Amino acid sequence: MKEGEKMRMRCTFKTERIPLAYHMMFISMIKEALKIEDEEYLNKLYYFEGKKNKKSKNFVFSVYLKDYQMDKSEIKINEVVEFNISSPDTEFMLKLYNGILKKKSFSYKKIYNMDKLRISIQPEKNILQEEICFKTLSPIYIKNKDRQVVSPTNREYSKEFNYIQNMILKNYRGYGLKRNIEFTPVLMKEKVVKEHIEDFTNVSGRDTYYTQAYSGIFKLCGDASDLKDIYMLGVGFRRNQGFGMIEVV
Repeated sequence: MKEGEKMRMRCTFKTERIPLAYHMMFISMIKEALKIEDEEYLNKLYYFEGKKNKKSKNFVFSVYLKDYQMDKSEIKINEVVEFNISSPDTEFMLKLYNGILKKKSFSYKKIYNMDKLRISIQPEKNILQEEICFKTLSPIYIKNKDRQVVSPTNREYSKEFNYIQNMILKNYRGYGLKRNIEFTPVLMKEKVVKEHIEDFTNVSGRDTYYTQAYSGIFKLCGDASDLKDIYMLGVGFRRNQGFGMIEVV
């Protein structure tokens, strides 16, 4: 990976099993890789004045499982696990890439272990059009100001979609959307994601959190430079937790 290049990265792991709610496992892997490469950078990204930094980060990731079986708490992996991550932030990607290179395996909660097989770098698609069809690599989570999940067929979806994309772009580049994005669902379906989130458990006393999200194919119309950054940064809420990674169809 060269300085200044904006790329996507795929890392393939060999493991026998992962937890059913596996998102936090891969967040842990990201943090461990960054810590190995630059602990000061990790602390700057994830902590502020001794507390967790809840500010959105400029990356999105997804996990793809090949040949697996699920039970009540775990997923048995017969082949490999593919971890995909995208960011227009070159510094972040370089540090993560170098950190993963330095580790042969990653452990989670002293129970689960993943052995690194290979890392491949994938150049980003060059988006020049103002109308693009995308597919989800991880489901999209959109909510309204009342924290209620919004369906792609709901009339308010476009409003909430534009709200969060404007915030994501502003956080990354200092200014938001150049103009509103038109979202058109093509073939979208509901997907309920099971997660274990420490903050939720501390507040509610419940161990499992269920997120209603949507996956499939959709079309975006808008400014080409906005679409290019959205492609790299992902869409919707909780992108840094394994939601909203997209690919050009």
